[in-house]
Amino acid sequence: MSGILNSSIGRKFAMALSALFLMIFILQHFSINILSVFSPDTFNNVSHFMGTFWLVQFVLQPILILGVLFHFIMGFVLEIRNNRARQKSYIKDNGNAKSTWMSRNMIWSGGFILIFLIIHFIDFWIPEINTKYIVGDASGLQDPNNIDSGFRYYEELVHKFEPLWRVALYCVGFIFLALHLLHGFSSSFQSIGANNKYTRGLKGFGKVYAVGIPLGFIFIAVYHHLSH
Repeated sequence: MSGILNSSIGRKFAMALSALFLMIFILQHFSINILSVFSPDTFNNVSHFMGTFWLVQFVLQPILILGVLFHFIMGFVLEIRNNRARQKSYIKDNGNAKSTWMSRNMIWSGGFILIFLIIHFIDFWIPEINTKYIVGDASGLQDPNNIDSGFRYYEELVHKFEPLWRVALYCVGFIFLALHLLHGFSSSFQSIGANNKYTRGLKGFGKVYAVGIPLGFIFIAVYHHLSH
C-alpha cells in the first residue's frame, strides 16, 4: 500500500477510490434521510436499525470514518505536491485556460466540506454516540410517547433544523458539496481509467448526482424548518 501511495498515479488512484466510496455512502445517507419527509416512522425504524446493528456500528462505521480521513488527508497532500510541482516548473503555462474553476478550487470546497462535516458530527453523530454508549441507552427507539426513553431520531432531526442559521449553514455546505462533486465525480472515474464508451453516460449521471443529491439534502433541511 505504501508503495502505491509513493507514486503520483497511485495517490490519484487511491484518492479516486476513496471518493467513489464516499459517494456511495452519501447516496445511502440521503436515501435514509429523505424518509423523514415522507414517513417519520419508517425513518425512525431504519435509523434505529442502522444505529444498533453491530455490523454497521462496529465495522462499517469505522471504515467510513477512516475513508473520510483518508480522502481529506490525501486531498491536501495532492494539493501541496501539485503546488510544489507548479512552482518548480520552468515552463510558463496558463493552467487556468485549461481547467475549470471547480478543478482549481477543489482544495477550498473540500476544506469547507470538512468544516461542515465536523459541525454535522457535533450536531448528530456525537449526541447519538453519547446516548448509546456513554449514557448507556442503546435501544434507540423504545416508547414513542416518552421522548426520554430512547434516542429519538426524527424528533432530533426536526429539532436541529428549527434555527434558521443552522438551515442556512447546511444549505451553504450542500452547495459546496455540489461544486466539489461536479468535478470530483468525473475526475474519479478518469483516475481509475474508466475512459470507454460509457464515459459520456457516466459524466451525465455524475452531473445529475452532483446537483440532485445536495439539492435533495437542502430540500430536507428546508422542509423540516418550514413544517414545524
